[in-house]
Amino acid sequence: MEARAMTRYARLTAQKARLVVDMIRGRRVEEALGILQFTPKRGAKIVAKTLKSAVANAEHGSRVDVDALYVKRAFVNEGPTAKRSLPRAHGRATPIFKRTSHITIIVDERRPGAEA
Repeated sequence: MEARAMTRYARLTAQKARLVVDMIRGRRVEEALGILQFTPKRGAKIVAKTLKSAVANAEHGSRVDVDALYVKRAFVNEGPTAKRSLPRAHGRATPIFKRTSHITIIVDERRPGAEA
């Protein structure tokens, strides 16, 4: 039984979050958390928190074996962009875009004998 967790409106660009999510897709949960722990990117902490939430949802919802879980699907969508402006010389302004993203991780139990 699969379980899902979403982090919405994360203050991180979708492009930067996808770099982190691509590293864990298809891996066992234990291995994915190890990778995220030692990845020196800011998005790794947010993705790890989302992954732990998905594992907790799976454990609570359908009583699955946590050791058999793997990252079935993981993707990042763009969220709304907050637009600001920075004052510059001669009365001009430079636009500042504060981008957000929605991170979704789906974990599932790998059946014994199933191919990786």
